[in-house]
Amino acid sequence: MLTDEQIVQLVKTEDKELYTELVKRYEKKLERYISYLATNTEWVNDILQDTFIKAYENLNGFDETKKFSSWIYRIAHNEAINRLHKEKRIINGIDFSIFEEIFHTQPEIEYEKEITKIEVHKGLNKLPLKYKEVMSLFFLEDKKYEEISDILRMSIGTVGTRINRGKKLLVKLLKEK
Repeated sequence: MLTDEQIVQLVKTEDKELYTELVKRYEKKLERYISYLATNTEWVNDILQDTFIKAYENLNGFDETKKFSSWIYRIAHNEAINRLHKEKRIINGIDFSIFEEIFHTQPEIEYEKEITKIEVHKGLNKLPLKYKEVMSLFFLEDKKYEEISDILRMSIGTVGTRINRGKKLLVKLLKEK
């Protein structure tokens, strides 16, 4: 099985049709990530489509010594933020950072997990964007600090700080309820 970076090289030199493989690999992941930043479904689909178009158009600018996933997530992030600023809408994202704490420390039954998800979702909608974007990449997309740093173009220390502060803020919001 070819790596993302190998596929990019082939798309650039030999077979443009192979780009569809990258779309298949990242479509659901990017759709999920974009939906954390903008819950309007029509926007999500538009942003996703714009992301793949922009990535394809700029493949020659991709540095193959880096991870393709970080690069395309960065494009998706930029497209989402640009769209939200353009529309001047309140960002309404979803992050499930508290799940790690809750589900790794308490063996929950499925029903209790669903109730918890609903409550966490409500709390997450109240978090500032700077915490939502970092936490969603870390906890939902399983990205490492270094990848998040690349995607959001911030220091690794800032990534860690925002994740920790976001978790504390989310726990506080949930306890207040």
